[in-house]
Amino acid sequence: MLLTGTVVADSETVLQDGAVVVSGDRIEAVGSRAELESQYADHEHQSYDVLLPGLVGGHIHSVQSLGRGIADDTELLDWLFDYILPMEASLTAEEMEVAAKLGYLEMIESGTTTCIDHLSVAHADRAFEAAGEIGIRGVLGKVLMDQRSPDGLLEETQAALDESERLIQQYHGAYNDRIRYAVTPRFAVSCSEACLRGVRELADKYDGVRIHTHASENQSEIETVKADTGMRNIHWLDEVGLTGEDVVLAHCVWTDESEREVLAETGTHVTHCPSSNMKLASGIAPIWDYRDRGINVAIGNDGPPCNNTLDAFTEMRQASLLQKVDQLDPTVTPAAEIFEMATRNGAKAAGFEELGAIREGWRADIVGLDTDLTRATPLHDVLSHLVFAAHGDDVRFTMVDGNVLMEHGDVTAIDADAVRSRASTMGLEMDLEEERKSAQQQKP
Repeated sequence: MLLTGTVVADSETVLQDGAVVVSGDRIEAVGSRAELESQYADHEHQSYDVLLPGLVGGHIHSVQSLGRGIADDTELLDWLFDYILPMEASLTAEEMEVAAKLGYLEMIESGTTTCIDHLSVAHADRAFEAAGEIGIRGVLGKVLMDQRSPDGLLEETQAALDESERLIQQYHGAYNDRIRYAVTPRFAVSCSEACLRGVRELADKYDGVRIHTHASENQSEIETVKADTGMRNIHWLDEVGLTGEDVVLAHCVWTDESEREVLAETGTHVTHCPSSNMKLASGIAPIWDYRDRGINVAIGNDGPPCNNTLDAFTEMRQASLLQKVDQLDPTVTPAAEIFEMATRNGAKAAGFEELGAIREGWRADIVGLDTDLTRATPLHDVLSHLVFAAHGDDVRFTMVDGNVLMEHGDVTAIDADAVRSRASTMGLEMDLEEERKSAQQQKP
């Protein structure tokens, strides 16, 4: 396939009248439109205003999609134990599948081609199957919770680890290596020491398996971990083996100097979730400081109940503006740096090589945008537009692994109307009252 338009190959390379040639699951050529149109005249040709590498959602909760809007204006632990955990505990296998499909559909429609997805305790296989069917690229993991958890989510430690291993053996590297596994403890509050140490042991058994969890999102969380362990959160995670180049920590809002040193020294990845952190009033993550220390920072939307969108373009804008106002410095987190976080840095966090930029020989994950918009006029700087003005609904084309999932604004990977209709019906039928009472009893 021959794709033409302004090609944003990476945060430093823009081809104003460019083209990309895709062969199989790889990018065969990148260059000028005139040259490649002549050389590949027999290829199917599609043209979009802007072409860019697929965005990477560095921390997502696809299976929370049925809970969009159920818990606005709520503090983190109340939000989690009064609303989100009850919702997850109530979901049937079919509801989990539909919720995951709804989340993946939203990402495909808005330009996210890869996600690091924090699922739930039960029915994780339904999300893996949904991701495989739709064609998104992802690092997915079943959630582990063996303490302070409501009925329906609380598991015996070894049973949770055994189920995780079964899923690794079944899905890690599946679907032409589009889908990989991350062992996924929810967070230190809901996981025992035995569970966390078991997570490290399990990840070490399998090449390429990552670890993905929440960390230091909220001060109440940190106080709970310190009361349990005598340590601050990052030090505790480091003690039990949950730092390193294969570890992705979502949020990291409240870290002190010594914890930041640990993150930098161990090569641990951090995912910044600005909209979620603002909406739950968790605080402002010190992303500018992490970047100065050489810590790899990705960007994530978190889940629909705390955002309430999986639009990665919105998240790029928030990520930049929040750091500027926090530091009272308009020069921090410029557009190019933010775009790097949402593409190449996210790919690094996810563990995918040759992803996050449009380069010859790299994986063919490409997004096409429309700029024939009042909001995009005049278009002085395409990177500025992508970070500060573009919306997910500007996306007209989404390709993952060389497969076209959406073209000219029409999703081809799945019946989008059917997914939305089923999800709407399920959302209206949800009854969470009994599950909510159970979860409240487990709140720390």
